[in-house]
Amino acid sequence: MSIVVFTDGACSGNPGPGGWAWAVAPDGTRRGSGGEASTTNQRMELTAVLEALREVGTVGVEVVSDSTYVVNCFRDGWWRNWRRNGWKNSQRKPVANVDLWEPLIDLVDGSDVQFRWVKGHSGHPMNDLVDELAVAAAQQVANS
Repeated sequence: MSIVVFTDGACSGNPGPGGWAWAVAPDGTRRGSGGEASTTNQRMELTAVLEALREVGTVGVEVVSDSTYVVNCFRDGWWRNWRRNGWKNSQRKPVANVDLWEPLIDLVDGSDVQFRWVKGHSGHPMNDLVDELAVAAAQQVANS
């Protein structure tokens, strides 16, 4: 992979003010972040990945996330069953956050984007950076 991008989402309350962030390794100088006034942590995790891929593209990209929700979806192919089943999960209930999953899957499907999980809050400098950026974005939204 030629581009490694770290992503993270944060939420104060669930729902509550939230933030998302991404940064390109190794030093995070290329980055983005934002927030929403009332959202969930999972929505912020998804938004971080979606915004990162919109910015850096999908050629030779590895997305590193501490969200098993995001990583396992692509690693295990959950999204294929969701699409096939009319956006219903294995319990035949509507898939949450379809409005974010659909454009994200459209970007990833047929690309060579890879996903890797990293343990959150474990001292990894890039994961810590995107966590700090996401938390700051959530705080900025909460204070505005």
